[in-house]
Amino acid sequence: HVQLVESGGGSVQAGGSLRLSCTASGFTLLDSDMAWYRQPPGRECELVSTSRSDGGTYYAASVKGRFTISQDNTKNSLYLQMNSLKPEDTGMYYCAADFLGPRGKEALRSMSSNLDSYFGYWGQGTQVTVS
Repeated sequence: HVQLVESGGGSVQAGGSLRLSCTASGFTLLDSDMAWYRQPPGRECELVSTSRSDGGTYYAASVKGRFTISQDNTKNSLYLQMNSLKPEDTGMYYCAADFLGPRGKEALRSMSSNLDSYFGYWGQGTQVTVS
């Protein structure tokens, strides 16, 4: 039974920091492709950052320079360090992971709008509120 469990969300003031964690069970993050998504209130889910199995990373323009994605394979965990938080960073944050096939990897490389459909494993989300 595969589970991705996010934690680390909370309420912070603008300018503050949070570190989100996503711990996997029943699934090995090593060599998988992973991503963080968020859903702001009243809006659609949006891609925040990705970590490819080849080591490449991507950040949405709105978070570049402020957020850092990383992973600890010894803890089977994915992280998102969020600094200089802004009110517009408010939302439910989800981690996603999978061993993407050729089409999924191409979608990941090209940042396809349907990239989310290739991730088979998702966490339940952790709320981030910035005021």
